[in-house]
Amino acid sequence: MVISVLLADDQQLIRAAFRMVLEEQGDITVVGEASDGDEAVRLTEELRPDVVLMDVRMPGTDGIEATRRIIERRPTSKVLVLTTFDVDEYVFSALRYGASGFLLKDARPAELADAIRSVASGDAVVAPSATRRLLDVVAGQLPGTRGPGEAADIPALERLTDREREVLGLVAEGLSNAEIAAALYVSEATVKSHVGRVLSKLGLRDRVQAVVFAYQAGIARPPRA
Repeated sequence: MVISVLLADDQQLIRAAFRMVLEEQGDITVVGEASDGDEAVRLTEELRPDVVLMDVRMPGTDGIEATRRIIERRPTSKVLVLTTFDVDEYVFSALRYGASGFLLKDARPAELADAIRSVASGDAVVAPSATRRLLDVVAGQLPGTRGPGEAADIPALERLTDREREVLGLVAEGLSNAEIAAALYVSEATVKSHVGRVLSKLGLRDRVQAVVFAYQAGIARPPRA
């Protein structure tokens, strides 16, 4: 399967650099470029890309509003946000509107390509360096998550097997499917199945919500200051 990608960034040189990197991948193709949010929304509807690589800070309609409109009008197109700062209020807003994750703009080419593959396959991506700070800011704010201490968390957790709880804890630590597979000595396909069942049983949209849920439910805890 070839993953189609739309690039949305107001700087032409950055779009050209991303296109060059991505077109070296045999399974990724760039189908279009947008220089602002309005154009990103229009081209998403027209080209129907699998993934939109979205810069959040653009003149006019920014990446946050563009993300909201894209997810609302074409939820099958995933949005992967790119940002200069790993803790960014723009990113948090984009996640609340349904972005599937974010990466720093200085991510290595291999990391970028892997993130696009992950998002296209239904996973969510959060820059590992920002996972703890993300939780500090957005825990309980993403759509569909439950607040800490709510009784609804208890029966939800009871739906999980011991292995699924273990997988959820590792997801909360920011591990990828491959890293979880190595830690548990199982195949990556098995981990993906576990993650899928966890999301389904808990009624969560993606791994971002799973991480927040794990901290709210006490399965994972932030490190002490």
